[in-house]
Amino acid sequence: MSANLAISLDAMGGDNAPEMVIRGADIARQRFPEAHFLFFGDEQRIKPMIDRLPGLSAVSTVRHAETEVKMDDKPSQALRAGRKSSMRLAIDAVHNGEAAAVVSAGNTGALMAMAKIVLRTLPGIDRPAIASFFPTIRSESVMLDLGANVECDATNLVQFAVMGSVFARTVLGVREPSIGLLNVGTEEMKGHEEVRGAAQILRAASHVPGTFHGFIEGDDIARGTVDVIVTDGFTGNVALKTIEGTVKLYGQFLRQSFKSSWMAGIGYLMARPALNALRARVDPRRYNGAIFMGLNGICVKSHGGTDAFGFANAIGVAVDMVQNDAIAKIQQEFAELTASTEASQTAASL
Repeated sequence: MSANLAISLDAMGGDNAPEMVIRGADIARQRFPEAHFLFFGDEQRIKPMIDRLPGLSAVSTVRHAETEVKMDDKPSQALRAGRKSSMRLAIDAVHNGEAAAVVSAGNTGALMAMAKIVLRTLPGIDRPAIASFFPTIRSESVMLDLGANVECDATNLVQFAVMGSVFARTVLGVREPSIGLLNVGTEEMKGHEEVRGAAQILRAASHVPGTFHGFIEGDDIARGTVDVIVTDGFTGNVALKTIEGTVKLYGQFLRQSFKSSWMAGIGYLMARPALNALRARVDPRRYNGAIFMGLNGICVKSHGGTDAFGFANAIGVAVDMVQNDAIAKIQQEFAELTASTEASQTAASL
């Protein structure tokens, strides 16, 4: 079996696993007929389900896993006791070259800890970052870090900018991504030392993987001012959860409004086609699939509560990263940025 487009799946990860994982893979294989799937999990449970889907069965291999990582397991506990778990074996398949990427809807902390230990970070990358994308007024944007690193220095933020630019090109299809540093204002003197330091490095570098826009504020996220939003994990996670909560809030408001009177109900019937289009536009399942950027291997985290459609889209993120050789692009862009930064520093010292 070729590992060129073999995708390793943690069949036991997620609230609705393994059914959701298997049906998601069946949707994905129709979109990516060249893909092969390695399922890791309880063979007695998952093999009969796969066998009932002949199209999926033809492009799948099942590997038995003795245990599974629970959603409430601590990362340290998962590392110690989870060597034979479906999650760990799925990651090991990438490390061993049997698969090109791994996708799991399981415990986020355990997945990050295992992936970092097994796959390790790329040369020159200090810390991996969680990156994901979402809709904006203009198009779509990627933001990182979303929670892996609560505190970051200027170098970390610059590395996130490089990795986010590669994500924008490989997954979002943006040829020349614009990059912005999330800040409390757009003026050069605003923000803490780490953000200002990262901006200084990106402005001084003769080679930036994209276009450095400068500082952006919170309202620029939904506006789509830039393609790549760079921030520390604390701020990024708060921003992401705020966006998710606001979407749910407005959804609830709409439902309450249309139920407020019989005329409002008639209005809903008339507006239903437009509302369905809106629902599809902001459907979180379309944007499912956060990737751990900076690892020496492709690891995608699906939302634990997603359904088959959402999981199929997480697989799609993994396939896009593989087919566009994202790991090599990150290494190349980072090497060029480092060289240009060192050249600028040398010139400044003369």
